[in-house]
Amino acid sequence: MSSNIKIPKICNHCKNGFTAKTTVTQFCSTKCAGKAYKIKKRAEKQALAQDVEYKKTNGIDMELIQSKEYLSIKETCLLLGVSRMTIHRQIKNGTIKTSKLGGRVIIKRDNINYLMS
Repeated sequence: MSSNIKIPKICNHCKNGFTAKTTVTQFCSTKCAGKAYKIKKRAEKQALAQDVEYKKTNGIDMELIQSKEYLSIKETCLLLGVSRMTIHRQIKNGTIKTSKLGGRVIIKRDNINYLMS
């Protein structure tokens, strides 16, 4: 069955006007549809690469950080979104209380929650 519908539309890719024969048509040609598909796939690929790179550079999963009771300075920086120098400054001022475990400085999660409230 052929359709007698003629709907004036604007192409989602090239923004030129065209006459569509169905109500779901988005592009004026297969060329525009193909280009839009490539752009969409490229954006998905870039987003995935950025996500992988972010996890690789930080080396720490945010969900894991949020579930821990004791945090390192690096984990605290990632959780609060501040620099290491800011955390060290707050420790020196006494705003953030720390404990030492061997040579490692750890911060209790309750201290951070108290600081944020």
